[in-house]
Amino acid sequence: MQDSNDTLYNNQKNNKSPQLSELKENTQSNKLIDKKALGKEARHRSKKLPFIQKVQKKLGKNQEPYSELIFNSGAIEKRMVLLRDGVLDKFNIERKGDRHEVGAIFRGKIQNLEPGLKAAFVDVGQEKNAFLHYWDIIPASNDNSIEIVKSNKSKKQLSQEKISLKHIPDIYPIGSEILVQITKGQIGNKGPRTTTNISLPGRFLVLTPFGGTLGISRKIEDKAERTRLKKILRNMTLPEGMGLIIRTAGEGKKLRYFVRDLEILKKRWQGISDRIKQSKLPSCVYVEPDLIGRTVRDFLTEDVDRIVVDNKETHELILSEVDKISPRSKSKVFHYKDENPIFEQYKVEEQLNQIYQRNVPLPSGGEIVIEETEALISIDVNTGSHRNSEKDGKNFILAVNLEAAKEIARQIRLRNIGGLIIVDFIDMKAKKDRDTVFRKMKREVESDRAKTHLLPISNFGIMQMTRQRHSESHASNLFSGCPYCQSRGKIKSIRTVTIDIQRRVLQNLKEIRNREGIEDEIHLKVTLHPRCLSQIKEDAQVLLDIERNYGARLSFAPNPAFHIESFEIIQIKN
Repeated sequence: MQDSNDTLYNNQKNNKSPQLSELKENTQSNKLIDKKALGKEARHRSKKLPFIQKVQKKLGKNQEPYSELIFNSGAIEKRMVLLRDGVLDKFNIERKGDRHEVGAIFRGKIQNLEPGLKAAFVDVGQEKNAFLHYWDIIPASNDNSIEIVKSNKSKKQLSQEKISLKHIPDIYPIGSEILVQITKGQIGNKGPRTTTNISLPGRFLVLTPFGGTLGISRKIEDKAERTRLKKILRNMTLPEGMGLIIRTAGEGKKLRYFVRDLEILKKRWQGISDRIKQSKLPSCVYVEPDLIGRTVRDFLTEDVDRIVVDNKETHELILSEVDKISPRSKSKVFHYKDENPIFEQYKVEEQLNQIYQRNVPLPSGGEIVIEETEALISIDVNTGSHRNSEKDGKNFILAVNLEAAKEIARQIRLRNIGGLIIVDFIDMKAKKDRDTVFRKMKREVESDRAKTHLLPISNFGIMQMTRQRHSESHASNLFSGCPYCQSRGKIKSIRTVTIDIQRRVLQNLKEIRNREGIEDEIHLKVTLHPRCLSQIKEDAQVLLDIERNYGARLSFAPNPAFHIESFEIIQIKN
């Protein structure tokens, strides 16, 4: 008669994962987005534009695609997408309680100096101290992406140019006050990264209160336009010591736009200066606008044809923000009132689903495979089921790689991934082909607001690139590690689990014999997942041999609630 049971081994997972049989296959994982159909629908919507907008668009130099900013605004979450001819081009999301870290300015205190790291840790009043590299303390050197037009440096700034890294501990000892701005938000266990080179972005300008130089973005390539903008810059009136940069969005804009933008930025800095004087140490003295404010500021350019919002309050808020910077653009803002969800109506949801997938199909049948790891992002280009009729032709590999380069640049932007990125293109023997793909990639990333740096493709078809990372990727924010596979992305095969069970049974039998010195029959009961039980039955002869060799009796019981890797071994005592 059974009087007690001893649990010898239990590797059951703590999570309550669904049964494997209940897991459903994601039918949308590799669905190809029909961009032609999306473009057709977008062109149909463009016919409803006001007459004056239609004329302006037709008179445009490059016949820009039909661009729409779509806002989905809920009580907890706001989402924004930019569609170009109906195709998802940019995506951003913000949830209630999210911190607007990047761009925030803090009045902080030097908490610690690490000469080995050449960095300081700054107490900014948050849970984690901010990281401040010595290079980010000394006055900023000229940015290669900016052409300096005029110097506006004070005598103090000119003397500070002689400061080197070795002077930092003396200038900023532990406990000293310092003004810093967050350039990279907190990622994982790392605190935010900061700089003392403060900048305030506006619609067309960037104000650098301590910059002391006036410059123009090198992305503006037209020589005549650059000459015109230089003249405007030289005539700008700024307090001594301040700096100013004309953004790419300023191309083609009249003087009055810059004058208005500068006044807004100067007032903003005055408000920050007042808060610095009144605030405690440490404290936050400025945060960037929320999703709506940033979107209106950064994306509402002349080539945006419509802004569609599905929430009345958000619609009114956008109108007020647009009125501040571009009153004429208020006619572009529409309130979406249909019952069908706005992202469903504009075919956005199905496009968003794709940016969370590992595999992204290409129109021709190839695919790219994106893997996010702790150290880097790897992207592999595969031919897949390429439908090129000239599959064996010399241009086949080049065509697939060019197609992949365009989609890779888009996916990187949409997923907000950054850091080191390794792209494994299909091997190209000819150097001219590798150069062609490289140039294509460079052109595609030019529209990315995050700074990117690319290295030429190697003989092995590998391209290395870095993308500025301000915050965690969308995948990191929206997804958590899988409790079923313990974030491995894989689970043990059924065969592997059953071998583990047999190994553990043998170990327990040996331990019982050695520990207790008994010669009676040992009864072990194994509880396991039903699918593992089916595999165990195929190993019946092996189990019979174990019973015979060790004087044991083995019994097995299925439990569908078990994780497929989980099992429990109990000794039954009579």
